Amino acid sequence: MELTEVTKFRRAVLTGLAKFTWQGTLPEHVYDILYSVVTEDTQRVRCCVHKERAVLKNRINMALGLNVGLNIVEASKRALTEPANKELPIIDVLPEACDQCPIDKFLVTDACRHCVAHKCMNKCPKKAITIHQNRAYINKTNCIECGMCKKVCPFGAIIEISRPCERSCALNAIHAGADRKAKIDTSKCVQCGSCRSACPFGAIDERSNIVQIIQAIKSGQKVHALLAPSFIGQMGFKVTPAQIVAALKEMGFTAVEEVAVGADMTAIHEAEEFIEKVPARQKYMTNSCCPAFVSLVKKHLPEETSKISTTVSPMVACGRYVKSEYPDAVTVFIGPCIAKKGEARHYSDAIDYVLTFEELACMLEGAEIDPAAIVSEVHTSKASGFGISFPLLKGVQGALNHTLEESDETQVQAHYASGLEACLEDMKKLAAGKLPCQYFEGMACSNGCIDGPGTMAEPGLVSVLLKKYAGEAELKKVYDDNAAVAAVRKVDMEVHQ
Repeated sequence: MELTEVTKFRRAVLTGLAKFTWQGTLPEHVYDILYSVVTEDTQRVRCCVHKERAVLKNRINMALGLNVGLNIVEASKRALTEPANKELPIIDVLPEACDQCPIDKFLVTDACRHCVAHKCMNKCPKKAITIHQNRAYINKTNCIECGMCKKVCPFGAIIEISRPCERSCALNAIHAGADRKAKIDTSKCVQCGSCRSACPFGAIDERSNIVQIIQAIKSGQKVHALLAPSFIGQMGFKVTPAQIVAALKEMGFTAVEEVAVGADMTAIHEAEEFIEKVPARQKYMTNSCCPAFVSLVKKHLPEETSKISTTVSPMVACGRYVKSEYPDAVTVFIGPCIAKKGEARHYSDAIDYVLTFEELACMLEGAEIDPAAIVSEVHTSKASGFGISFPLLKGVQGALNHTLEESDETQVQAHYASGLEACLEDMKKLAAGKLPCQYFEGMACSNGCIDGPGTMAEPGLVSVLLKKYAGEAELKKVYDDNAAVAAVRKVDMEVHQ
């Protein structure tokens, strides 16, 4: 993830909250975050120090998992003592931070030559373009933003401007409100996190439960860390899997489970589901492991919802397995994804909390634990190489095809799409019968899970390290994972909604 000033602010807040929660002094010291992160000498990105701190208060409230308008001392007390509020949106706008970006969509630049043809004027359906001081002028009152002027200008002198947050959203889930501040339409939003990454003012953020998780650990509850396969390399390319596992245990987690075992479970059950459904009952089936992709289908292509696999995701499979073995366990999924926070709300029987890798790094720093400095034994994964490879390019369909082969079934005709724009476009083709496909693997993030908004490392590096880790797995086949095979027969692997 690019280390911008916005990222630094976010991590400083999360680290400060973690530090004071570990120390048991959060309400008394929450204002220290304000005055240490933004000082009189801090490089100013807004009008004054007071505006900077007002934005930071919004960010603190979001990191506490609460409403942005609360007093941060009272919000700290609530975060320490009350259950997480699951009614609030996962991703939200920080009202003090939104710069109310200009929304005039089409703009005439200095490249305009006041040509004789006047194609922009002639093609405008509302006659919104006139000539003033030897250049075209767009009357915003009449303009309907059809884009015809931009299209016909021979000099390319008319440009289209859109807000970074709006441009980043392939689903048109974010727009300017009457006050010109960004508004998120939750009926369209799939919580992918693209807008958060795109806003150059850091005006969009995600809610966190980092304080509640630390409290659960400190209170002596049996908190299990469910580590997504893409954890490799997230804390530094020299930090080994064994060191990350040891760091989690040193921080107070009772046990560390690899969600790659849940991926093996998903591969087994989904292969059985595919054999049963395709083509006997339906022409194709999609994966269900990416919550943002699943939400895309449900919210934007509802007529195709029945094609989504009813096998739960690896996260949910792993969580249900842990809960079946340890009924009093508190499960915390740790991964690259913001949308998993939304998925967890639908599967409270399996997952209690979700942390991104970024939040984990801040949690470790707040506890003054450096994974790179830990001396630990070699860690051997209990999952198969295919389960470990789930986050990689075509990793899900690779595991599915392998599992079908193990069941003496032929490979499927599969299609892969990453990025919401590609997913939506290809799903529309598939629904219209224009894309030959029996199994559709959709991933919201452009390079799959290794490029999620909650990652700490470059996806290319993680890909190399993850392939190496998968290649070193003792279990080469999904059905070699005896724990996963047994768990599939014991645990409820079906989606219930």
